[in-house]
Amino acid sequence: MELLKLILFLTTSSLLSHAEKNLCPPQYCGANPLPIRFPFMLQREQRQQPENCTGFPGLSFTCSVVDGGRDVPLLHLPHSGSFSVRRIDYLMQEIHLYDPAGCLPRRLVSLNLTSSPFAAARTEEITFLSCPRGGAGLAEVGCLGNATSAVVAAPAGRLAGAMGACGTMFTVPIAVPWDGGGGDWVSEDLRLTWSFPECQGCEVDGGVCGFGRNRNGVVGEIMCSSDHGRGKGLEVFKTIALSIVIPVIICSICISCFVCIVEWRAVRTRAAMVAAPSPQPPATAVGLDDSTIESYEKVVLGESKRLPGPNGATCPICLVEYCAKDILRCIPECQHCFHSECVDEWLRLNSSCPLCRNSPSNCLEDE
Repeated sequence: MELLKLILFLTTSSLLSHAEKNLCPPQYCGANPLPIRFPFMLQREQRQQPENCTGFPGLSFTCSVVDGGRDVPLLHLPHSGSFSVRRIDYLMQEIHLYDPAGCLPRRLVSLNLTSSPFAAARTEEITFLSCPRGGAGLAEVGCLGNATSAVVAAPAGRLAGAMGACGTMFTVPIAVPWDGGGGDWVSEDLRLTWSFPECQGCEVDGGVCGFGRNRNGVVGEIMCSSDHGRGKGLEVFKTIALSIVIPVIICSICISCFVCIVEWRAVRTRAAMVAAPSPQPPATAVGLDDSTIESYEKVVLGESKRLPGPNGATCPICLVEYCAKDILRCIPECQHCFHSECVDEWLRLNSSCPLCRNSPSNCLEDE
């Protein structure tokens, strides 16, 4: 048990030492489950973080309450305003945005990514048309229409059937929020990518990018840390657990089971010894020998079946009624008679009369 405690202590210490190296844990906007980490940063927590945990310029979020009272991180683009952040793919270096007011197409028309570190994942020439409601057969941009007309928007190649019934509003190159496969693109998120800092290789290896210190101790160089909570610390824990801790635990369980079985058997043995009856001396024969039995009087019953002494018409041993010519043997002194074969067997085992329990030998000695 002491060895097991030592191994568990060393394992815990190793994990804690790796955890201490992870000085830049993810941040969260209120109860929103979206993890925010390098190259991004929440502005309100910028001053509370160590120098090497600051975000990259232009990649800072604010935490605001939108969407019916939910906490949502907002990304501000210099020429296009603020967008709500729905998802961040750190491996693909892609961020998914949507309009807090619920009208992303209006925002896309004037989207300007100049002076921002982002680029559109896909850009395409989109034509906006004003059509009679229900007459275009295309997905409507509800937030741009009115009571009498609807606004539809799609690439020029998909508007051939709607050009006759609709009027062209304008055609602009916009960052489309879909993959080019068609469908109701109005409900999709805008996907933007960033190319610097480039951390895809680090993410593939299970690490996390962050600012590090150079040889002079100055923060500024981007480094890949493999000691993040999901990185090397976890790998060290798995290695130690699989190679040492788990076999020791299994061995301890086996030893404990063996000790329990040995103790259980010892208890059972002691209980059996206590419960076992003490040995009794072998029973000794207390009957009469054959010569003594043969000395007792024999009587051959006549036709009248009359017997001397206090005797009935049946043998008290076998309970069978006497018949003429039956051979009976009578016990001296008490004069009780029985079938000879019945009482002979009895007297070989017992020295007393089967009926009155008087001992014939005692009777003979008294005489």
